[in-house]
Amino acid sequence: MFIPLKDLNPRRGAPVVNILLICANVAVFAYQLTLPPHLFKAFLMANATIPARFPAFLAGNIDFHGAFLPLLTSMFLHSGFMHIAGNMLFLWIFGDNVEDFFGHVPYLLFYLVCGVGSGLLHVLFNLNSPLPALGASGAISGVMGAYLVLYPGSRILTLVFIFLVPIPAVFILGYWFFLQFIAGVGSIGVIEQGGVAWWAHIGGFLIGMSITALARSRRLSGSRLVQG
Repeated sequence: MFIPLKDLNPRRGAPVVNILLICANVAVFAYQLTLPPHLFKAFLMANATIPARFPAFLAGNIDFHGAFLPLLTSMFLHSGFMHIAGNMLFLWIFGDNVEDFFGHVPYLLFYLVCGVGSGLLHVLFNLNSPLPALGASGAISGVMGAYLVLYPGSRILTLVFIFLVPIPAVFILGYWFFLQFIAGVGSIGVIEQGGVAWWAHIGGFLIGMSITALARSRRLSGSRLVQG
């Protein structure tokens, strides 16, 4: 129905980390394409987040590395061209201004925290699932949540059917989150058979909003103290 294409919010500096994150995701995906099917499956199972490994870790049947490291590595895996194209488009649209706010290194840490936190929430809602979860969606959802807190009125140039329409970010991101939440609630109690990790999206978005709201509040408080 509609596809966001770019934001009309100017950035102050070069989004170095955002570009590097996009390049890293594309590079890993290109590597995935070089693997024959049996090696691709092994690579996926070793680096994707598998919820069932967490109760296995608690039972002493798997080591910490095998259960928890994929929360990081799975952020750089994608299942197909549409998966990575959609994720990288949203990261490109929203990431540069969020990096402007946080600064380069804090933005990288923010991105990783959102990704790991969203992965843990996915695990919590699918605790015994043997299905691998992968993708940067949780981390990017955190970036989108941050953008909503920081720039709700910024216009997002959006393809609506065949028309280009500048729509305020609060409507684009609010509608997106509403869809994720409805789908996430509907998935509760349903046996997971693959598809979208709704609760990773929801969790990442809320984590991103919370961290950003706290960081902005502290920054404003510090500014008032300096001025006083």
